[in-house]
Amino acid sequence: MAEHTVVTPLPGTFYRKASPDAPNYAEEGAAVSAGTVIGLIEVMKQFSELTAGADGTLEAFLVEDGDPVEPGQAVATLSVK
Repeated sequence: MAEHTVVTPLPGTFYRKASPDAPNYAEEGAAVSAGTVIGLIEVMKQFSELTAGADGTLEAFLVEDGDPVEPGQAVATLSVK
């Protein structure tokens, strides 16, 4: 199996869910497709969806919910076929 790293194109704050009381977009171990939203990047109160970018299994998040991120930073890893 190959590995795919999901990177953020934007600086901001990474969130795994849409609001504090909402469920996470995706959980580790879940099957995802390229278009599956795995989180949000918030920049100055504007939210952009971060998608998996490949079909596979979400192996791990490399940042915590609410962590600041920089462009090009790895956010999650997938195992892909």
